[in-house]
Amino acid sequence: MDAEVIDNVEKRCFELDLPDGSTAAAFYRVDEEGRLVLIHTEVPSEFWGMGIASQLAEGAFQLMRQTGRKAILRCQFMVNFFGRHPEFADVVAG
Repeated sequence: MDAEVIDNVEKRCFELDLPDGSTAAAFYRVDEEGRLVLIHTEVPSEFWGMGIASQLAEGAFQLMRQTGRKAILRCQFMVNFFGRHPEFADVVAG
């Protein structure tokens, strides 16, 4: 799957469109310092175990890197993803 992760600022989430028309999303809030606090990741159950959440996480981290934003990880999936991908240390603030 070659879909692109986008930042839906209005909904405060990173989104990845899926082949069936549904969307995987990583929700965030913005803290007082402008950092993105990643709070929850959702993938439709029919796509569980297919690497969709990891693709979403990688795209979100890349977008944050490109735009100079930092992340605070409060979503357990994102914590686990970062544990496997320390190359994103420049993006993670806590």
